[in-house]
Amino acid sequence: MTQNQTELRLIRMSEVETQEVHWLWYPYIPQGKLTIIQGNPGEGKTTLALWIAAICSRGQALPGMESRDPINILYQTAEDGLGDTIKPRLINAGADLTRIMCIDETERTLCLIDSRIEQAVLSTSAKLVILDPLQGYLGRDVDMNRANEIRDVLKRLTTVAEQTGCAIVLIGHLNKAVGANSAYRGLGSMDFRAAARSVLLVGRMKMDPHIRVIVHDKSSLAPEGKSVAFSIEDGSPHWVDGYEKITAGDLLNGGPTDSKVDLAEKLIKDKLSGGVSVPASEMFQIAKQADISKRTLKIAKDNLGVDSVKKGERWDWRLLC
Repeated sequence: MTQNQTELRLIRMSEVETQEVHWLWYPYIPQGKLTIIQGNPGEGKTTLALWIAAICSRGQALPGMESRDPINILYQTAEDGLGDTIKPRLINAGADLTRIMCIDETERTLCLIDSRIEQAVLSTSAKLVILDPLQGYLGRDVDMNRANEIRDVLKRLTTVAEQTGCAIVLIGHLNKAVGANSAYRGLGSMDFRAAARSVLLVGRMKMDPHIRVIVHDKSSLAPEGKSVAFSIEDGSPHWVDGYEKITAGDLLNGGPTDSKVDLAEKLIKDKLSGGVSVPASEMFQIAKQADISKRTLKIAKDNLGVDSVKKGERWDWRLLC
């Protein structure tokens, strides 16, 4: 056998031991795997990550989960100061600061393939590692858009997660490809998304700018979870109901896209405002120009309780007050 050849070894699936997936937060953050939380700057990614760290450091229950023993956490940030930003926010979130640690980068900047990550996880028995943002920890010579380079970097990190059972959460930014499918909005190579077992998208709602929504954009180990919304009060998230059906597309567009019936209702209200009467034939023509069918317009008419009044040979529509 030559130097470049490797002996063939086959693995029979019947001999592979099945393994149960454990969860830090079901179904959003699995233990022993990579998770990405991504969104635009200022949308609440870091606040969410710090809050998760605080909750886990106290052993309290994440939404939908039961309380657990407190865990040790490694939190690395390349953007915020530890003393003036991270610690005050953790205190505000009620974290047990003795359980949250970071690797000292004074002498050498940390990168994703740095052996200190594994050493720190093993020495502290950490069950959660947060790297914020992931682009800040790629390393000086790594091109985030080159798939072959990203695969090697993430393979090392994936191995650390699997061998230690530690959940590794990468905080990522979105690119500027507005209008693109959410799968293509992560900054850098698609291999980031491919390596992650779960991807969460965080963003604001245009209709309610104080509301942030977490959309489960990818889930390889469980059914995708419902969307979760929160507001930020005094620096901490407070959960808000009513946004469970928001999709990634909705979030990237700032909110749910109006349905045809919604558009038809808006058209009727606009044309019939002030108690005016408009011929039904004219309403149908206006709707046609707006690409709204007769059937959809009639549904909207019934929803709004529009009255039909006969005037000679024609029918007029009038919006009742």
